[in-house]
Amino acid sequence: MTPDSEPRVAPPPAIFDVACQTVIIGAGACGLVAALAAREAGQEVLVVEADALPRGSTALSAGLIPAPGTSMQRAAGIEDSAALFAQDIQAKAKGQNDPELVETLAAGAGPVIDWLAERHGLPFSIVTDFDYPGHSRRRMHGLPSRSGAELIDALRQTCEAQGIDIVCSRRARVLHMENGRVRGVTVFGPDGTGESIGCDRLILACNGFGGNRHLVASHMPEIREALWFGHDGNRGEAVLWGEALGADLRHLGAYQGHGNVAHPHGILITWAVITSGGVQVNRDGRRFWDEAQGYSEAARAVMAQPGSEAFAIFDARIAAIARQFEDFRRAEAAGAIRQAETPVALARLLGLPPDTLAETLRDLPKNGTDTFGRTFQPPPLAPPYCGVRVTGALFHTQGGLRTDAQARVLRPDGQPVPGLFAGGGAACGMSGSGDSGYLSGNGLLSAVVLGRIAGAYSEAQA
Repeated sequence: MTPDSEPRVAPPPAIFDVACQTVIIGAGACGLVAALAAREAGQEVLVVEADALPRGSTALSAGLIPAPGTSMQRAAGIEDSAALFAQDIQAKAKGQNDPELVETLAAGAGPVIDWLAERHGLPFSIVTDFDYPGHSRRRMHGLPSRSGAELIDALRQTCEAQGIDIVCSRRARVLHMENGRVRGVTVFGPDGTGESIGCDRLILACNGFGGNRHLVASHMPEIREALWFGHDGNRGEAVLWGEALGADLRHLGAYQGHGNVAHPHGILITWAVITSGGVQVNRDGRRFWDEAQGYSEAARAVMAQPGSEAFAIFDARIAAIARQFEDFRRAEAAGAIRQAETPVALARLLGLPPDTLAETLRDLPKNGTDTFGRTFQPPPLAPPYCGVRVTGALFHTQGGLRTDAQARVLRPDGQPVPGLFAGGGAACGMSGSGDSGYLSGNGLLSAVVLGRIAGAYSEAQA
């Protein structure tokens, strides 16, 4: 077998090369949080990462995690609850999510943030100067740079300080089963050499299948031509192993898109430029949808426009809000953000019809609802104006292995697969069956909450 062959399930070898109590596949946010929880529970832990350095999809995100009832929320005077958060999640997904999973993640989010902040010193704070679509409270928690790269680096450093072994440049290809129970995995290094690792528990934290174009085309054809903005290492091992062992797979057509990636720069432009009062226009300088619906469904809306592109239009006031995000600052440094004193001058910088863009901005309600159904509140856009060319992107898949409240992978009959756990993108998330059900931050929510649950699990809980 070569390191690039299809993932498969096979009987265990007569003797494993090495053995460990808990093996975690993937060193993103899910895997590293799981490792911290497992170590805290007294487990011997080994994390296996395919890349040369833990980065993955977490590093490509804004690193924001929604959580109710945290000490930070209370300090900011924000009243919130797990029940309200669960209600928001289900409302966005039109009730398509597993209620037990929603309740588990909504209830577990606040304790995870407080645990990471108080026990491990991660300096979380709340985004308090704008609202994310679908969230009825301000509950987004992030590190100072509002960067996923900062989050994954902080988690890696915390794991290293705890003495947790993270072995990089090893991709897991074979999942070993015996009498219906997981017994270990075989991983391959860059030179093709395989090593078998026996374990009592295996946690799949290897994200989804967005980097597998065949699976994307099969399960979500409407987004197959979009820019892939996730990590190429997300090749769907968890889904393929799940199919091979007869696990229950749910909502494989669900995904998180994003319709605000600077093009051709490939830099994420925070949706704060829209929620704070900005709009999107197409090549004709005209708006084409209700942007308040959310950034995930924006990917399809933008991809349907001529040239599969749009232009985010905002102003200097909004740019000041967006500047708290490192990605936005990078976009400014790269020259992706253009600024002008008038709509006509901005249109010329962006290559848009000047009179049409001026008319579009002039027709925006200063305080009311437009023909798309979007409600605008003061202050209105004002000079100087800003704009950036954007395209639609696929960020990560949301369907995957069905898990229970203990993060155990389930069979179609609801029975757990002994020894097998999943979290983050490897597990079925909370976005319903498509893209419009994605509530901001729920990818990392699933990663850290299911990661902590999986890591802390013991057989005594069964």
